[in-house]
Amino acid sequence: MDAFVEAVERRLAPLQPPQGKTAQERRRNAAAFDPVMTAELGIAPVPAATEEHTIPVPGHPDARLRVYWPTPERAAEDAGLPVLVYFFGGGFELAGIDWVWWDAMFRERARDAGIIVVAGEYSHAPEVTYPAQPEQCWAVFEWAATHARELGGDADRLALGGGSAGGNLAAATALMNRDRKNRPVRLQVLEMPLLDTTGAHLEPEAQSSLVPKALFRRFARGIIAQYLGKDPATAREPYASPLRAPSLRGLPPAVIYTAELDALRGDGEAYARALADAGVPATCLRVIGQSHGSGTYRGHVPAADHLHRELVAVLRTLHDEPVVYPDVAR
Repeated sequence: MDAFVEAVERRLAPLQPPQGKTAQERRRNAAAFDPVMTAELGIAPVPAATEEHTIPVPGHPDARLRVYWPTPERAAEDAGLPVLVYFFGGGFELAGIDWVWWDAMFRERARDAGIIVVAGEYSHAPEVTYPAQPEQCWAVFEWAATHARELGGDADRLALGGGSAGGNLAAATALMNRDRKNRPVRLQVLEMPLLDTTGAHLEPEAQSSLVPKALFRRFARGIIAQYLGKDPATAREPYASPLRAPSLRGLPPAVIYTAELDALRGDGEAYARALADAGVPATCLRVIGQSHGSGTYRGHVPAADHLHRELVAVLRTLHDEPVVYPDVAR
């Protein structure tokens, strides 16, 4: 394990509250830990102009979103900016756009990449189960695409992104867009994503030694079960497991990040191969020596700072004219 990552995770371990036996207890404990962890890591939100909306989702709970502009005040010249629609991670049961951890990241990426970020919030499991969450994320994406111009954005420079469980929802939203509207999405950015809820691509042996393998397997099964509900067959549906979609043709180009010490690395890397096999430009970068969450340790782990700069460089390509790739016979 990377010495920097191990040092940070051992430093954070004594600060963490007990996990809790129920999703509600885990959520309360994790929410209480969020400001403690971010303060310990020196994470603080930078100034950014923001705006919040709550939108209806037919047949499901309303969805909340927050728009971030790249400057503390909306500038008159902010017109035609790229728009990244992003979904947070948290095992479908934790976190949200109000968490310091995620809020700070959205602000930094908007500022550093010079883009508009629309951060979508979805309902937590197990109180609300699949397919509500993909439908909520689809509604957030549709809202962002429809309102891009009035936000100062460009509907022809849209991107989808997400981390962990949010990566699952971002990939599902890309599939839904292809199937329903086929809006011109320029890019998918998926960070340590969960893309197969059957667990067939999990690699528990990759997990950091700080996390016991048996505990991880039991925890992973429980998280997926409470998200999908009572019918395990739903794990094979494309919007639950984008990696299992019958076809990935016609999806946006993807940049996928995985971590060496993360059981989800198999999901992201298999998805990159499947996209490439379907003729979709896909790049997958595995960050060596890093764990599932160490990309946030920017002030302590050199690789995490590099990952942020790499992501910003990728997002800044949304300002450029799109690259048209020739068809390649396969």
